[in-house]
Amino acid sequence: PGLGDYLRACAKYSYTNLANRVRVHPVSPGILYEDEEFTVSCQLLKHRIPAHGYRIAEKDRPGRFDVEKANALGIPPGPIYGKLKKGETVTLPDGRKIRGQSLCGETEIGRKIAYCTDTIFCEGSIKLAQNADVLIHEATFAHQDAGLAFESVHSTSTMAAQVALAARVKLLLMTHFSPRYLPGNSLDISNLLEEARAIFPNTKLAYDFLTYEVPRNRQEMALGVK
Repeated sequence: PGLGDYLRACAKYSYTNLANRVRVHPVSPGILYEDEEFTVSCQLLKHRIPAHGYRIAEKDRPGRFDVEKANALGIPPGPIYGKLKKGETVTLPDGRKIRGQSLCGETEIGRKIAYCTDTIFCEGSIKLAQNADVLIHEATFAHQDAGLAFESVHSTSTMAAQVALAARVKLLLMTHFSPRYLPGNSLDISNLLEEARAIFPNTKLAYDFLTYEVPRNRQEMALGVK
């Protein structure tokens, strides 16, 4: 809230014509968007200025539809298959009631991603990340620089790991590192990874242009699909 007014003022006094190229959508904690496949929500984090974290949750889907079993039961193909695939119960012309769930495999649990921007350790991060497949969390400072973290209201590597542990996520991707840990400086960014892994072992460091495909099931996760 308020960012739209700020951008319009910047544009006005810098004589910048934004026209319709920039659209501002003020947000508040809760659901921001929802359709048949996804829900996007946000939560207020803890920073010097208002900052929100986001959660993208894929909705659960019925398991694989067993066409062979449907044929064996004498169910005619057509629109009725669509209802059965959704797990609905339908009544056949001969009066039989067929439960769609009995013709579908195990429910495919939707994938979940949480993205926590500028923040120090807070309950909002944990709430957003509950049971997420991937948590992307800032880790500006090493644990030894916790004083700087509290002063600037940013997270340490150990804070990010504590959020991941408390929220029972599957993978923690840390990002937003202070330049003091980048190559060429006296401090090593690998220390942040070691600190986080001491609390939450399945932690990785993000880097520019990193891509990660979130596995759909435990088998893919065991294979390390990316």
